[in-house]
Amino acid sequence: MTERNLLNGPEPDPAGDSGHLERPERVGFFTDTSVCIGCKACEVACKEWNAIPDDGMRLSGMSYDNTQGLGASTWRHVAFIEQKVPAPEGRTELSLVEEASSAPELPQAPGDMRWLMSSDVCKHCTHAACLDVCPTGSLFRTEFGTVVVQEDICNGCGYCVPACPYGVIEQRPHDGRAFKCTMCYDRLGAGQEPACAKACPTESIQFGPLDELRERAALRVDQLHEQGVDQAQLYGHDPQDGVGGDGAFFLLLDKPEVYGLPPDPVVTTRDLPVMWKHAGGAALSLAGGIALAFAVAGRTKGTR
Repeated sequence: MTERNLLNGPEPDPAGDSGHLERPERVGFFTDTSVCIGCKACEVACKEWNAIPDDGMRLSGMSYDNTQGLGASTWRHVAFIEQKVPAPEGRTELSLVEEASSAPELPQAPGDMRWLMSSDVCKHCTHAACLDVCPTGSLFRTEFGTVVVQEDICNGCGYCVPACPYGVIEQRPHDGRAFKCTMCYDRLGAGQEPACAKACPTESIQFGPLDELRERAALRVDQLHEQGVDQAQLYGHDPQDGVGGDGAFFLLLDKPEVYGLPPDPVVTTRDLPVMWKHAGGAALSLAGGIALAFAVAGRTKGTR
């Protein structure tokens, strides 16, 4: 994949996705898990470029996946999921035994074991709850539509941690400050692609303008369906979903829950305006009740 200059001139941003009136094209990640080989080159490249501390180098006992999940010191995580190959909808494994035995070139038949590998990352949501709750402005929306933590401004309050619907952002135990993927903001400013995408040998991680990636992903899903991979589906690509669409979306070969992803994520601050409205109404009612009580008490005292 060739690196393209992302600063070829601003374009209007009527949707306000990036928080900037004028900006370069919004960019993001499309991760095609069907071609991920689990090499973890993306994890290594991410750590090397961003100078992220190690995770302790402890064996987890969870197959080959020793990082286990995203965290303050793991901004890219390659999951290894072992499962049986599912049968197509409406079919059973027994009904497919003869078909599988008569097709020796089929790499995997229903009932066989397979690896599902996926490189997870911060989703860089269009409607990001972590931005909504940050009291210091440490989290901000860049001109590329990505979400970045300014570690020198973070005060370690931790409000962003429970706000994230994906459980991505985390505080470092001995530091207290929050950290997560920046989509290599420094590299974007220099017209380069993020380190993880640059290092991926199979182009499982694809980087570029978000609209182009969505078109490319839709074509890839159609291709897999034509090849009989009925479970192939996109996750996080829809601008009408509960977070306004993700800046990092995925092609999955099974349900999102299998990969540890929420099936229907919703920005956790969605109901805050209504909640504040109800709280304000309750406060006014309480104040009115107290004022009425004092007024009644004064009149009672005056009649004695």
